[in-house]
Amino acid sequence: MKPAEHRPAGVSGTASTRPVPISSAATARSYVRSVVAEHWRTPSGPASERAVTDLLLVVSELVTNAIRHGRGLAGFEVTLLAEGVRLDVHDYSDTVPAAAFGPGTLPHVHEGSGYGWPLIIRLAREIHIERRREGGKTVSVLVPLT
Repeated sequence: MKPAEHRPAGVSGTASTRPVPISSAATARSYVRSVVAEHWRTPSGPASERAVTDLLLVVSELVTNAIRHGRGLAGFEVTLLAEGVRLDVHDYSDTVPAAAFGPGTLPHVHEGSGYGWPLIIRLAREIHIERRREGGKTVSVLVPLT
């Protein structure tokens, strides 16, 4: 699995730090929370707790989907940008979920799943899904922190 990567926005916007192995939604949430807490200790102030909660919901859904429906988590990347956090989640499945480009409406009946993509659509921007050369796909989203 490709390790997590934290690339804080700066002059070049692509400075890398230590690799972190991500194997679960809980590990991903913890890592993203630490990256955001570190980065947003700035004179302009921290991200709001609501924005961070929204970000962590998106992290949970993307990683859980990769594990549950994408035949496993192949990689996880975090990029801090001025407008928010870009998440890139790689899995081993070529299947693009039909709900990914839906309207974001919640299912009428709960049948054990179906809430993840509507939450992602409501909380994230710039949703892109690309098939990877080596197989599988990457789901990339931008979650605003303002």
